[in-house]
Amino acid sequence: MGNRKRLVAEARKEARKNQFGARLVGCPTSPRKMRLVADLVRGTEVEKALNILKFNPKEAAINLEKLLLSAIANWQAKNEDESIEDAKLFIKEIYVDSASMLKRLRPAPQGRAHRIRKRSNHVTLVLGVNNLEASNS
Repeated sequence: MGNRKRLVAEARKEARKNQFGARLVGCPTSPRKMRLVADLVRGTEVEKALNILKFNPKEAAINLEKLLLSAIANWQAKNEDESIEDAKLFIKEIYVDSASMLKRLRPAPQGRAHRIRKRSNHVTLVLGVNNLEASNS
């Protein structure tokens, strides 16, 4: 039993060696607002995605731009000899999950109180290397 578990763990470890990304944990923006911006850059090349995020007026774009720069830095740490332009990096996966909620009370008429849910989110970004040119030649 232990042997199969170890083989699966090693296969997962090998697959993660070729994956580069970053995670943003506990960002104090609602997941719905963050998904609007994340959907804009999903599947795009890194340079184009950085331009989209730089000129997007939404506040979520600032956090996603920092996250993308962090993912690029993680890629560079593992591939010091390669340049970003030659690698043709693109955003392979980006998804937004909801995180914990802060529950607050807001005064309401006639002595009542309404609950305010201050939402937060986790963002996971995975970069992919576009090897279409390498596989064709």
